[in-house]
Amino acid sequence: MTLQKKIYEGKAKTIFSGPKENTLIQYFKDDATAFNAKKFKVLEGKGKINNLISEHLMKILSNNQIPNHFIKKISNREQLIHQCKIIPLEVVVRNIAAGSICKRLGIKEGKTFKDPIIEFYYKNDELNDPIVNNSHIISFGWSNKEELLKINKISLKVNEILKRKFEEISILLIDFKLEFGRKTSNNSLVVADEISPDSCRLCDMNSNEKFDKDIFRYDKGNLVEAYEKLLIRLGIIK
Repeated sequence: MTLQKKIYEGKAKTIFSGPKENTLIQYFKDDATAFNAKKFKVLEGKGKINNLISEHLMKILSNNQIPNHFIKKISNREQLIHQCKIIPLEVVVRNIAAGSICKRLGIKEGKTFKDPIIEFYYKNDELNDPIVNNSHIISFGWSNKEELLKINKISLKVNEILKRKFEEISILLIDFKLEFGRKTSNNSLVVADEISPDSCRLCDMNSNEKFDKDIFRYDKGNLVEAYEKLLIRLGIIK
């Protein structure tokens, strides 16, 4: 593990100071959480897998001109990233009905939406990450109208890229979560945090086999084994 100064510790990752100005080190932990950390377990190897998958997917975004915080992987659990001021929002893009939207709106799980749905949630554990709209976001100063338009545009583009990538390996991208930040070096907007099976819902197109955190959330099997299968399907390991 890095010997740098700890800046912040979250549920699944720890952030340390970086070796150069405007950089940080992102360390992937083995902690698995659900229901806002009410359910918790340490799953050996999970952090290493998420590091590999997030590296792989962030590189794909970079190759498609999607700005993000990833610089390079520096160890089996660590990434060097651009330092960002994180916008306190979770941006959820939904292609197929699953999770909270089903309960909230009485929608049958598995319904495919005509167009992707974008939702915003205020990042606040004490409030259980409440859903918010553009008016809330602008009124409370978390973002502005112009930046929100960029966030929406980037989120939909990321959805196109990831959907296509997963369809190539016969996996459905049901939904996923993005976080955004502003780089401290130039204030530009970038995709931050991670993109991994911790932040996506994924299932096999034919068998409906799951490859995401719902396995842990609802005790549906071995999470690490499922993540390892995804590593293989993505061609990251053989």
